[in-house]
Formats: sequence, C-alpha cells, structure tokens
Amino acid sequence: MQIDFQGTGLQAVRRPPGADWQRMMWINADRVLYLGLLGEPTVRCFGGFSVYLSLRGTHRICVDGGDWQDSAVSVVPPYVRHRIVSGERMICNLLVEAETVDLAALPPHLRVGRGAVDAPAALQRMREALDILGRADNRRYASTAAFDEAFFGAPLRTRALDARVLAVLDRIKSDPNGHVSAQECAAAAHLSVSRFLHLFKAETGSPFRSFRTWQRARSLLYYVTQSSNLTDIALDAGYPDSTHFSHSIRQVYGLTPKSIFAGSRKLALYASGAGVPRFSYH
Repeated sequence: MQIDFQGTGLQAVRRPPGADWQRMMWINADRVLYLGLLGEPTVRCFGGFSVYLSLRGTHRICVDGGDWQDSAVSVVPPYVRHRIVSGERMICNLLVEAETVDLAALPPHLRVGRGAVDAPAALQRMREALDILGRADNRRYASTAAFDEAFFGAPLRTRALDARVLAVLDRIKSDPNGHVSAQECAAAAHLSVSRFLHLFKAETGSPFRSFRTWQRARSLLYYVTQSSNLTDIALDAGYPDSTHFSHSIRQVYGLTPKSIFAGSRKLALYASGAGVPRFSYH
C-alpha cells in the first residue's frame, strides 16, 4: 500500500509486520522525529512539546516529580522536567516547537496532555505514520505541514506572532549557535530591554534566555552522526568549552554528549531548513 504525504511526492510502502525498525531522525526548525535508542536518561527538559511513543509495548514516565505512569504514548509540555524509562530498547520521540503552533488549536492529547495520555486513535495514527516514514525515500523533503498531517491528522495551526518577535525567532533559529543578546534584539525591535523581554515571553510562552538555551542544545541533534572530537563540536555548537557543553546538554537531554553520540552511531539523519550545518545533510 502506498501513501502520499499530502502532495509532497513523499511515498512509502507500509512495513511488513515484525520488520526491524530503522534508527533515524528527521529534523527541521519546527519539528523533530527521533526513532532510536533511549539509553538511561536522568531528568530531561525540552523546550518543545514532547511526545513519547512506544513502538510495540509501553514506557514509564514521571513528570515534574509526580508519580510514575505506564503508557504507550505520553506528552510533556515545554520546559517541564521529566524522566522516562522504556520497556523496549528503542523509542519514538516527537518534538513540536511551541512557538510555531496555536496552543488553543492543538489536538486534545497535545493541548491537555501531561504524562501518560489515553488517546487510542492518536496512538494508532502515529504508529501508522511511523511505519510509513520508516520506509520512505527522500524524507528530508517532507514539509512541516506534511509531517503534521501524517502524525496528527492535519497541519497544526501556526501561532500568530508579533512581527518584531518573529524576526528575533528567525534570527536565533537560523543561527542557533550564535551569541545574539537580548540587548541586540531589543535594539533591533526599537524597544527597551525590559519591554522586549516581556513581549518575547508573552508571545512565545518562553523567557528569552530559556529559548536561546534550548535552541542551542537542540542544534546538537544536527551533529550526532558526526565523528568529530566532542570539544570541536562543542565549539561549533556555540559552547565556550567542553565542560559547559557537557553540563548544558545533560540538563536538557538527561544524558552526556558522549552517551548521545555513542547511541547515534547507526542513526540515519535527515535534516533540512534553518540552522542546519552544511555537513549534516544525508
């Protein structure tokens, strides 16, 4: 059976039952799909909506220090600390950047989800989409809208943003490893620093510094299949030194950079859009 990703020309044949899963990551500036090893993360904290999807069984999740829950699908809102343990070696993790979507128009399981969610129809759709994408060619050419259509049933409505904030977001996301300051952004927007910081948080839901920190840590995902020295990657990713790099990455992913890179050795990376290092194209 062939399925087309909403006119993008991206087609795939459904995987045979029981076929092995290919480790892969599809990433652009708005979404991430990771299908691979989970490892043994400690507390993690992502800047986007995080959806965990077990491939066949279930996983356990603890959100913001609450009780552990068992589920096949879990949702964690942006900037919420959580821990996860999978009953399988591999897991699927979808990330949706919060500033790109209208929160009021999100699917119910994303809008109200906090930990384990009971959404059998959404679970079935996401597993089917995963099967399809697992056999697709030219994955990097699928758009954000096509990705949303496959995994959520329709393109997620875009959030309306102040043009001044949107310009800052574009600047940071096009160069997440840069060192743009609030002072620079405020000056470009013709605002005082305090007014700019208030506007940024009101529009995006995230403090400026937290967003910038997340985008830098998120940019690591573009490098994970590279064989370069970790110190060189730390500098390329905009961190002042390897110690700061290791600490910051562990605060976000619950894993050290060394563990992340070790678990990504057989990962197929498909990346496109703003912020992509030239060498990371597959």
